[in-house]
Order: sequence, then structure tokens, then C-alpha cells
Amino acid sequence: MIRAMQIMWLLLLPVVALSSFAQNFPDSSKEALNWLEKIAAAPRLYNYTGTFVYYADAHMETSHIVHIVDTHGEREKIEVLDGLTRVVIRNNDEMICYLPESKTIITEKRWLRKFFPDILPLPLVELNNNYYVKEGKQERVTGYNCQIIVLNPRDKLRYGHKLWVDIDTGMVLKVAVIDAEQVIEQFAFSQLTIGDEVGAELLEHDHAPIDKATEWHTHNLITSVLANETLGWQVKNPPSGFKKIIEMKRNLAGKSVLIDHIALSDGLATVSIFIEPMLNNTTPQLPGFYSSRGAINIYVRTLADKKITTVGEVPPETVKKIGDSVFKK
Repeated sequence: MIRAMQIMWLLLLPVVALSSFAQNFPDSSKEALNWLEKIAAAPRLYNYTGTFVYYADAHMETSHIVHIVDTHGEREKIEVLDGLTRVVIRNNDEMICYLPESKTIITEKRWLRKFFPDILPLPLVELNNNYYVKEGKQERVTGYNCQIIVLNPRDKLRYGHKLWVDIDTGMVLKVAVIDAEQVIEQFAFSQLTIGDEVGAELLEHDHAPIDKATEWHTHNLITSVLANETLGWQVKNPPSGFKKIIEMKRNLAGKSVLIDHIALSDGLATVSIFIEPMLNNTTPQLPGFYSSRGAINIYVRTLADKKITTVGEVPPETVKKIGDSVFKK
């Protein structure tokens, strides 16, 4: 979630050649797949409060989370404790993000459930085709007995994941994203309480400075979900296992026109394609690779008068293959 809030554009990278490598893994065991069902359900079932740490590229960021499940559905507050102040309030699918330093409020209805510790989007039907899921040993994390679940990619077009899962509730307490043998991104609770009664007052945010300040700017990001093939764009040759899950029209902060947005998933990793016109009064972005923190990679190309930006939690060769597969029908 933290890396999704602020993508850091860095240096232009060389193009990486695609690999035909494939792993010969057996089918995942029924027991391991049952753990995934428990993991996916847990964040929707329990109250919890805690502090978690995000680590990637020698950068560490700490956040506090409060999550309540009651007759109102799910409500949540995440406050980043390091660096620039950021507070995200969620009421079911409605989200409000407060950025005090820039005096900005961003509202959005989220279209995908995938924020730590809620990391497995439903349904899970494609996971076994793209990952070999196995049980590891048991370890303790922040006082809880955890079962380690490992998702090994069946090819080099996706990253591996290692999950530390509370044995009693199925809550993910720690997750490492792995490229070959290297951990490139990690989330982990340093303190956590699961299942206790949580007072709704812990979800409140101090709105007083906002209500009194006329210079605050609110961006209401509106997503219009469309029927399949409505946008007229086609992803002709995506990597094996990646399927389109949604297409939308969106207004994004800082953009003066509506953006076409197509999202693909392999059951775990998600890749977004943003298609926008190249405006005459703006400097065109150089095509090629851009890097951000952790597991996110970015690839930009142009097609006629359109800029196509592909962003995903996948290796560079995968994000390029998807981006190069986008064409107008």
C-alpha cells in the first residue's frame, strides 16, 4: 500500500530481454491451497490494531493501522509515522487520503482489495497455474505462532512470495517479495493485536486544521468501470497466466483529461495499463523503463498520439511484454 501511494520515478533503464525459462513444479498441495483461502478471508473477519514496517531498497517506513469489522462493514485507518504525514481512512471501498504537507485531500472508491495485510485478492482460481504453493516451517512473528507459506513462480515472469501466517486466524503478519533468492520488498508487523474490541474513536482523524483552511485542495478521483472491450484497446499477447480483470475510465490527480485504465492479474500480481493522449503543451516522457521502490516496475511507450504507461508488481521483462501488447482494435 505504501509504495502505491507515491511512485518514485528514477533513472531510465535499458530494455531487458525476455526469458523462456520455466520451472517444473508439481501441483500445489490441497493443504497449501487451503491456507490461501484462510489468508484471503482473514482481513475481512477480524478487528486488529498494530504497527507494521515496509522495507525496500534500503528505505524503511513505519505505519500504524486500525481495522474494524462490524455491522457497518469494514473500516480502517492507516497513518504513516515516518517522513511526510499521510493518513488513509477507508470505509468499505470508499477511501480518503490526507496529505497535510501539500494541503491535499484525495478521495477514491477503490476497485481492488490489495493492501497489507489484505494481500490476496479473490478469487484464487489462477494461483495454482502460475505459482507452486507449499508449506514451510513454523516461526514466531511479533508473539504469534506462524505457518510459512511459499509461492514459487512457475516462470521468471513473476516474483515469488513468502508469507508468515498466524496459525489461529490466518492473518498475514509478514510478507517478503522475492526475485530469485533476493528479497526486494518486505512488510512486517512489529506490534499487533488481533480480535479484541476496537473503539470506533480510533478511526477518527483530526479534521479541524482542514475545516478551517481554505487553501486545501480536494481531488475526487472518479472511476467508471466499463463493460469488457468498451475502451477499444486490446492486450494481444500478454504473458502466460495474466488475464484482464477490469477496464475503466479514470480522472487522476494532475491530469487534465480522462485516462483509459486496463488492469490484468495472474491471481496474485496486478499490472495496470494507463493510456492517455499526448498533449501539445506538455513535454513528452521518454519511452523506456522507469524504476520505483520495491517490486513495482514501470514501462512507457508511445503509439501514434497516445502514451501507454504500464505499472506492475512484476519483473521488468513482464511489464514490457504487457505494455508492448497494447494496441487499438
